[in-house]
Amino acid sequence: MTALDSSFKAPDNPNTANIVLGIETSCDETAAAVVSGPCDVLSSVISSQVDLHARYGGVVPEIASRAHVEMLTPVVAQAVIEAGLGNHEVEAVAATAGPGLVGALLVGVSAAKSLALVWDVPFVAVNHLEAHLYSSFLEEPDLELPVVVLLVSGGHTLLVLMEEFGRYRLIGQTLDDAAGEAFDKVARFMDLGYPGGPVIDRLSMTGDPEAVAFPRPMHNDGYDFSFSGLKTAVVNYVRSRSDFDVADVAASFQEAVVDVLVHKAGKAARELGAKGLCLAGGVAANSSLRERILDACVASGISGFLPSRSMCTDNAAMVAAAGWQRLRLDGPSPLDTGADPNLPLPFDT
Repeated sequence: MTALDSSFKAPDNPNTANIVLGIETSCDETAAAVVSGPCDVLSSVISSQVDLHARYGGVVPEIASRAHVEMLTPVVAQAVIEAGLGNHEVEAVAATAGPGLVGALLVGVSAAKSLALVWDVPFVAVNHLEAHLYSSFLEEPDLELPVVVLLVSGGHTLLVLMEEFGRYRLIGQTLDDAAGEAFDKVARFMDLGYPGGPVIDRLSMTGDPEAVAFPRPMHNDGYDFSFSGLKTAVVNYVRSRSDFDVADVAASFQEAVVDVLVHKAGKAARELGAKGLCLAGGVAANSSLRERILDACVASGISGFLPSRSMCTDNAAMVAAAGWQRLRLDGPSPLDTGADPNLPLPFDT
């Protein structure tokens, strides 16, 4: 059997599906996964483009789109084969429709709609940010709602109260640079390589986090975030000294970011009466953030959960899980649904 087997058959009820194929191409990861029900991951395949973009110090949209075109079919085929599927078993196809790079998104959305047509199953357009909210549930399905989710990535820093599946309330967001964006910009300025987050995380393990007293922007000002000024403080510090210790600067910068994230996330969970606090997004793989979040949860007496690092970064298992929920709540997406690079997460007002 191949990923393009045309003998797949649609489920009887178009608003229910047990086996969902998810496709993720919002940025520089080509991913496909198969999820059974809301949270049983049967397979998850990711093809990273990090090496393609490293020489440029960041993601080049055209290169990303071309790599998705080249890799998506074999990645989907591998995901279906690893899931051990036979005929008539995929019941819906979900794909990230936004936010992200529009060219990259179009590759995944077009492929997903094509497969849905060939297999005669529902197509589900998924919000990338919503998908991240489900990453914890893939590994801890018994998490009790409501939970506060700290979603930190290269493009977004959000505090979200997840009241029910499909029902979210925005608590706070970044007013300028996202946390991951700040990591990348600081690493780029210091010529540390790309992506910046993992590099700074590794360097910080040998540095002194108290060596430089960098500011904690908006530490006590509500739930919103701002990291642009902190990034500028690091740049100014490095420019003013020729004898600075790279590891100490990295550790001090990381400590400032983590301090703000943990303080606001913990405060939100306590004040909103959440039953748990979860991390999501690429920056959720940061060693210090993971350790400090768990410490804060223990101190506050609330449950904390950290997705595995493979579920923090962009993956298609979370897309399939979100697609399962969206199909149940809203039904199939129209086949004329396009890609939206600025697609907002739907919040309750």
